[in-house]
Amino acid sequence: MTMVCHRPEGLDQLEAQTNFSKQELQILYRGFKNPGGVSREECPSGVVNEETFKHIYAQFFPHGDASMYAHYLFNAFDTTNNGSIKFKDFVMGLSILLRGTLREKLEWTFHLYDINRDGYINREEMTEIVRAIYDMMGKYTYPALKGDVPQQHVDAFFQKMDKNKDGVVTLEEFVIACQEDETMMRSMQLFENVM
Repeated sequence: MTMVCHRPEGLDQLEAQTNFSKQELQILYRGFKNPGGVSREECPSGVVNEETFKHIYAQFFPHGDASMYAHYLFNAFDTTNNGSIKFKDFVMGLSILLRGTLREKLEWTFHLYDINRDGYINREEMTEIVRAIYDMMGKYTYPALKGDVPQQHVDAFFQKMDKNKDGVVTLEEFVIACQEDETMMRSMQLFENVM
């Protein structure tokens, strides 16, 4: 027999704001409040901090180090920048990533790459994310990787995205470049799969 915790407030509002049904939201909420299916004596707070998020995320990538990518992903979900993810933050982002329009998915991905949240992606930010993805996937996934491969990946992206060659990529440059290039779209979908 399992104890039933209270439902999140505003479930009807969340249903209207996301692409999830009420039943799906209830299932997501149970998983959010009880990550990993670990039984607990009492209901957790319904708020996930970064360390808990990293621990949960690491379980999906046992052959690599997911901590840096989980850090950037956590920050993308933490829209209020307060060091925790509430259920609403989580489900809004998940709704975009799983069922959003192409434009919404690309905008969310842009914000993931825009680490300092200044409205631009620079080479350093993209390099950090790409390295984190390679680290997370691990040596078993990419056995022949050499140290400069992430940088080559970034250079290729910037060559296609930075249309005006000013050293940064704007949201519009990012969206247009991704939509115009089939290879980049496949690559973006790969990154989306590691969400």
